[in-house]
Amino acid sequence: MKKEANRELHASIIKDELDIRRIIDEMISQSEEEGALVMFLGFVKGAVDGVKVMKLKFEAYEPLASNKLAEIVRQESKGCKDVRVFHRVGELNPRDPIIYIFVSAKDRHTAFETAKRLLERAKHEVPIFKLEVREDGEYWVVGDNRRVKRSELGS
Repeated sequence: MKKEANRELHASIIKDELDIRRIIDEMISQSEEEGALVMFLGFVKGAVDGVKVMKLKFEAYEPLASNKLAEIVRQESKGCKDVRVFHRVGELNPRDPIIYIFVSAKDRHTAFETAKRLLERAKHEVPIFKLEVREDGEYWVVGDNRRVKRSELGS
């Protein structure tokens, strides 16, 4: 965790699930003038376009991915007291959590907008690669809702 000008900023790549309640309790206990805490949880879909998803494999060169995630948190946390973003890697099953975003701020508008920006930038800028294992094959997920069959890439 990094303290920066009376703020908590945290970004990391993790393998295991988090204790969400503990993080929320910790963030609220450190609040003075803040009245909003927004949490976003992204999780593995059970099906895509009606096709069952068996698992989602996340791969990253963790130092690079962590640094990029931390850069995004620093850039997008203006006006917020406490910002924490965690992205999981490894093999995840349907309904397993993927990304956790926690933002506390003085008002709900700032907290919601910051969480939204963090999510969009993390999805598009952090070098984490997703391989979706489905009933109909394996697909690399590139960008929003675009999938390329693994066999078409020769991998």
